[in-house]
Amino acid sequence: MQSLCRDTRASSAVEYGVILAMVVLVIVIAIQGVADKTIAMWDNVDSKTSNAISGN
Repeated sequence: MQSLCRDTRASSAVEYGVILAMVVLVIVIAIQGVADKTIAMWDNVDSKTSNAISGN
């Protein structure tokens, strides 16, 4: 039982898992922000194109 308590390999795996989860979370948030700006840009292009075609 004492050797099991002294074993640090599992704690390292948990730490790497937490770091990986944080990195993935940051990537998802960054992609979401870029996606929102890209959608807004294409909505702007769509409205300007529609206005140009209709003659407004």
